[in-house]
Amino acid sequence: MVTQIRRYAQIVDVLGKYGFGIALEKLFPGKPRFRLPTPGGPPETSTVYERVRLAIEELGPTFVKFGQIMSTRTELLPPEMIEELKKLQDHAKPLPFSDIQSVILETCPNIDDWFCEIDETPLASASIAQVHCAILRDGTKVAIKVQRPGIPDVIETDLAILTSMAERIDSVFPDVRVYNPIGMVQDFAQQIRKELDFLRDARNAERMARNFRDVPGIRFPKIYWEYSSSKMLVMEFIDGVRIDNPEAIRSLGLNPHAVGVRGFHAYLKMIFEDGFFHGDPHPGNLFVTKEGDVVFLDFGIVGVLRPEKRQIFINLLFALVTDDIEMMLKSLEGFGIVINESDRESLRDDLYIMMHDIGGGDEVQQMNFGLMVTELTETMRRYRLKVPMNLMLLLKVFVMVLDIGVTLDPKFNVGKEITPYLTKLADTDNLSAAYLKRASNSMMEAVDAMFDLPRSVNLMLKRLSTGTVRLEVVDTDIQKLQMALDRASDKLMIGLVVAALVVGSSLVLISSSITLPKEIFWLAILGYTAAVLVGFYAIYHVIFLKLRLER
Repeated sequence: MVTQIRRYAQIVDVLGKYGFGIALEKLFPGKPRFRLPTPGGPPETSTVYERVRLAIEELGPTFVKFGQIMSTRTELLPPEMIEELKKLQDHAKPLPFSDIQSVILETCPNIDDWFCEIDETPLASASIAQVHCAILRDGTKVAIKVQRPGIPDVIETDLAILTSMAERIDSVFPDVRVYNPIGMVQDFAQQIRKELDFLRDARNAERMARNFRDVPGIRFPKIYWEYSSSKMLVMEFIDGVRIDNPEAIRSLGLNPHAVGVRGFHAYLKMIFEDGFFHGDPHPGNLFVTKEGDVVFLDFGIVGVLRPEKRQIFINLLFALVTDDIEMMLKSLEGFGIVINESDRESLRDDLYIMMHDIGGGDEVQQMNFGLMVTELTETMRRYRLKVPMNLMLLLKVFVMVLDIGVTLDPKFNVGKEITPYLTKLADTDNLSAAYLKRASNSMMEAVDAMFDLPRSVNLMLKRLSTGTVRLEVVDTDIQKLQMALDRASDKLMIGLVVAALVVGSSLVLISSSITLPKEIFWLAILGYTAAVLVGFYAIYHVIFLKLRLER
């Protein structure tokens, strides 16, 4: 608890430093439980979005990771904010090897029996882990990914604070609820906790390696399980160049265009055939070896696409390439996006203008395809459409891969590469088995429901007998009930008046032997006659109304 309060104070200081003290006062009015932000204006010549990025970088690894993930939510945040968040780099100052060695010893107590050499200078240093080069006892060169000591506790503390802030934002700023800040933090917490488990990273790598075991030119590093744990991952050392360096690729005697096409088709296979794809195609995570192989690294973020969703995404890409608005709307709804009927026509108009302004006919280049995806997400943001994370991850991956393709070859043609592949998928039975399985499952569910029908009826009867059935009455039913009660009470009142007149008049007439004024006698006759007439009319009205209803 003390650590969390101290961390609160650090966050308040940083946000106050970059000019967000007013927002803090709105979030936490009155006397705060921690000190107020230190006075001082924001950096000069900085936009509000740039100050947000600078504050995130200073707040540390959890917030940097959160900003990186939020940079993919282009349907939620303004474009200026997205551009700043994309600049967030997951680099951190390297820790001394003595600190990292303590984590290595947790997994490898007999470190000298397993490694004959470990380079104390890291190859890379990120917010969660450092990577060191090492040599096994048999002479194999490997890369060791070691988790920073104490980082899980730091992340859990920050997640608790982020959750608290999201709940406060949701209650203080009702207009922000459409962006679901609490849901954002929950999704992020789930993702970053997965990244802390390096064994999950290793399982993802091996699964992709199995999927590509028969595909030449695509490789994944070998995992050395006997030396690995949830905090340390030992894998094959990859000697190559970054995929976004065409000059270095040429120096290896390779064709950058062919390398780009190979990597692009690898992603097409991951998405449309395997349904399990590498979710962070940063150029630093894709290497090219001297043999021309494309090697994938870092499997902390992966995407999953079930067979029915693959077909929907194929339709969405076809819609983008062929300017088919109706197919696009149907595909978006297939991903669970709810489109208000009042917005449908205007959304259709906006998509029509977008496609015909950006679309380039048969020659669909990377530039206008990427711009089309950007405009599509901006349109979804304007209409406040809630887009699922898996669709946003797909679109982000596609754009990043296309950026690499155009870096390797400025004339990289999306339509030329993707259309034949999608057509081949549509013409083959790649997805038919999945649809057949889905149809059989639906039929089995229907049969199960039929067999469960007697039990459901029995359960309903038991609830009726015990009085635990809940009835929901809508407003129109209450109005009808009220009108029926009003009519019934009116009839009852008339009946009581008639009965009173009959009884009273009868008593007056019975007492005719007593000398009464002539006026009272005739008044009794009149009341009696009126009561009889009203009674006959009431009987006629009830019988007539009943016959009319029966007809």
